[in-house]
Amino acid sequence: MKNWLDWVAIVLTIIGAVNWGLVGAVNLNVVNLILESIVWLERAVYVLVGLAGLYLIYYAVKK
Repeated sequence: MKNWLDWVAIVLTIIGAVNWGLVGAVNLNVVNLILESIVWLERAVYVLVGLAGLYLIYYAVKK
């Protein structure tokens, strides 16, 4: 984990993991709660979290 992209990917993946954990445990979607009616921005956050996860898979396989 040397460059900024690695750290951004980790932070986004942690945010996504915590959000999904809260959705599963107590039906609380923090991203939706924060962004409320800004649907396109909420979707963009989910896409970025997904891309971060794919990047981390690539990073893990590359090593």
